Amino acid sequence: MSPYQPVLATLAYAFDAARRRVLMIYKDSRLGDTERSKYNGVGGKLEPGENVVAGMRREFTEETGLTATVHSLRGTVSWPGFGPNQESWFGFVFRVDAWTGRLLEHSPEGRLEWVDLDRVLSSELPMWPGDRHFLPLVFDPTVASFHGVLPYENGRPVGWEVDLTPA
Repeated sequence: MSPYQPVLATLAYAFDAARRRVLMIYKDSRLGDTERSKYNGVGGKLEPGENVVAGMRREFTEETGLTATVHSLRGTVSWPGFGPNQESWFGFVFRVDAWTGRLLEHSPEGRLEWVDLDRVLSSELPMWPGDRHFLPLVFDPTVASFHGVLPYENGRPVGWEVDLTPA
């Protein structure tokens, strides 16, 4: 068996000042993108030699124009078989509670939108189906951290296992 060598990435979900809305990207920019026509958090691949916090901050600023000033690592998710070529991904999932700066009018990744938290946690937004497993944990004050495995086959989740650390 070959060693597990996933693509390392970060994903961040920012609250507005009132903590009622979450900054999401509606992926509509790149034709052929596997995320096209889906809402997602902000993030991307880590660069060589970059730690996860620095990578999250860099991606957050690149995609939004904002600077994350207060943030917490909420958990991790391993996505075996997730990528377009069934490659595996491993994500560090953050919540951003405060930020500075001015929101970009248009992100290179798609349209930025503040979405009511209730809508983010509902089934009405088009997003990766597996996100519905871990997204509630990002915002749950009773959970200190979560660490999950969310295997994918043919672009669909086929399981979900998670360990929770209570707050």
